[in-house]
Amino acid sequence: MVKSKLSFMFLAIFIFLFSSVLSRTIEKIPKTSVLDVSASIQKTLEIISFNPNSVQPLESQQKITTSPSLALKLYSRETLYKSPFKNYRDLTLSRLQHDSARVNFLNQKVNLATKENEKSLGLMAMNIETPITSGLNQGSLQYFVRFGIGTPPKQFYTAIDTGSTITWIQCAPCRECYKQTDPLFDPATSSYKPLPCASQQCQELQISACSSSNNCLYGVEYGDNSTTVGDFITETLTLDNSVFNNIAMGCGRNNTGLFVGAAGILGLGLSSLAFPSQINNPSFSYCLVDIDSTTSSTLEFGLIATSNDAITTPLIRNSKRPTKYYVGLTGISVGGQMLPISPSVFAISPSGSGGVLVDSGTIVTRFTPEVYNILRDEFVNATQGLPTAGRFGLFDTCFNLTSRTPVRVPSVAFQFGNVSLDLPAKNYMVPVDNNVFCLGFAATPVLLGSISIIGTVQQHLYYESVLMSVGP
Repeated sequence: MVKSKLSFMFLAIFIFLFSSVLSRTIEKIPKTSVLDVSASIQKTLEIISFNPNSVQPLESQQKITTSPSLALKLYSRETLYKSPFKNYRDLTLSRLQHDSARVNFLNQKVNLATKENEKSLGLMAMNIETPITSGLNQGSLQYFVRFGIGTPPKQFYTAIDTGSTITWIQCAPCRECYKQTDPLFDPATSSYKPLPCASQQCQELQISACSSSNNCLYGVEYGDNSTTVGDFITETLTLDNSVFNNIAMGCGRNNTGLFVGAAGILGLGLSSLAFPSQINNPSFSYCLVDIDSTTSSTLEFGLIATSNDAITTPLIRNSKRPTKYYVGLTGISVGGQMLPISPSVFAISPSGSGGVLVDSGTIVTRFTPEVYNILRDEFVNATQGLPTAGRFGLFDTCFNLTSRTPVRVPSVAFQFGNVSLDLPAKNYMVPVDNNVFCLGFAATPVLLGSISIIGTVQQHLYYESVLMSVGP
């Protein structure tokens, strides 16, 4: 395993594991990749017609036993909730709208990094494993886990978020709450303990205030204007039969926005308040199923064994945004040829802007307009004989692949130093409407800065694991 020692005594590795050896030197990058059009279209049809009630209840499914570490199942949203959309076109447009809001949120967070944070409420090692699911129609966060909160534990679905440092859940009585699948959490029947304003956990909040009884209040405002405000407390969390006491988390009393469906958020960011740090197990990995998949994958905490097929690259620490996961992307190739892009374009500036984030809540990978335009133009130039289909939502490069399967398209690969991460065609040719497929990248809005984000479309399918490892 390649490791890089970073500032503040952090070690961080971002790892892609494959079912076969896909790491290549730059000189051996393939020119084309095969897209199975029929299989992709069939999956879109299945997800629209899928009825979650027709399968075995998720909580009674067989426990994951593939790893000795603590693991939870990850579920994509459609495995939990019946899609309200009658066709895949409307579903895709909804996803892209939510995804744009997510990107705005991340960009605003980074742009605020150079400003001093105000602590005011402006809105009002053991090993463990758990399953992951995808969360599609309830906002920009796409993957859910289920675990127990309180004593005795009540089970709730929460969205995982590598961009958030605070874990929170909606609580009763709730003055303003969005719709969720599970009943509201009732602290009156649990081991709920308010944190005092003088507590260390309260002092570490970015936005906080004191109640009339001198208890800590928290607040989080997301870039899409979604908000959560409430009591900052300690509770008992139960994951995979492992019990964790005194976990600091939010008990949301006023919650609005795009979180419908999930009971809250499991914060996986880089912070002492984030869940991995609180359980003294800062290394975690996740395997993301295809967003249209009806199966589950895993979110795992603990030491993860890598294989000889792994591609590794150090996580990069941004001193201005220390809670985010950055990677050292150095270039992109299309059709086997490196694009004329300087590695400095992907670097973090002294002010904290720029850089390349890895995010579990963003679907579509974003690059700066300069990078995206070069990638798109080269892809179009290398694409022969495929009829174009105009634009679709934020996608501006689409093709009509009616009666074409399989199709050979130009290869796309990410470069991390001297190794190449070759993307399968289905990780960048995205079905959007019937037989229309679009190039699955987009430009970061010009007004929002120079950040790039590697989204989940490029993280799922062939990947067995993405490991975030941070420790002393």
